[in-house]
Amino acid sequence: EWIGVNCEVSPQDDIFRFFAGHPTSVNPLRDYFADGWRTLSELMLLLESVQRPLLGAGSFLEFASGHGRFTRHLVKALGAERVTVSDVVPDAVAFARDTLGVPGFLSAARPEDVAWPRRYGVVFVLSLFSHLPRSSWGRWLARLVDAVEPGGLLVFTTHGTEAARRARVTLDAEGYFFAPSSESTAIDAQEYGTAFTSPGFVQTQIEALVPAPARWSVEPAWFWAHQDAFVLQRPGAEGAAA
Repeated sequence: EWIGVNCEVSPQDDIFRFFAGHPTSVNPLRDYFADGWRTLSELMLLLESVQRPLLGAGSFLEFASGHGRFTRHLVKALGAERVTVSDVVPDAVAFARDTLGVPGFLSAARPEDVAWPRRYGVVFVLSLFSHLPRSSWGRWLARLVDAVEPGGLLVFTTHGTEAARRARVTLDAEGYFFAPSSESTAIDAQEYGTAFTSPGFVQTQIEALVPAPARWSVEPAWFWAHQDAFVLQRPGAEGAAA
């Protein structure tokens, strides 16, 4: 009761298993819930910094949502009726629907195969681009922009310069690095590994979008003190609420 959210955890939750197996986590359950709450706090501060408060979002899509580590906290802030989830893992979508009470739909392995039920004021993509191979990186960015309503926001994160420094990886000439390994046991590592990108690499992908964003910004090492946060506004009603 003290945390104020639904605390049921799916047995299939790879992120909880990551905490449970991590040598620095002495209380995996506490760390798992605290991590979701921290993500909510960091997202709220990010949206405040661009004058688009989270609580003003009329509709919110959490894409690559997993088994609800963040979703349960988002539901507390916005209410289940304003939140939609999507993931490529069927069990993750079913868990969010059945346990957290939010609508959800299945994603796809190829970005071109995803069908949007509607467009959303805010599309939040936490730590998907930090796992994508080069072959699908730009394709996913273009597809996710299409899920945003005119004037709305796409927010996504990457492993940027600070994350690369910590991991001691060397980016190639384009500012990119990929290794076929991740915490996920449900997705092929060649399609969902670990990716690092320089701000310049991401900027090139953003500038290739058609139509181009009305505006975009980046906050280095914003989420979890090592993932860069990018905010793109889709062209449209400049003053529209998210």
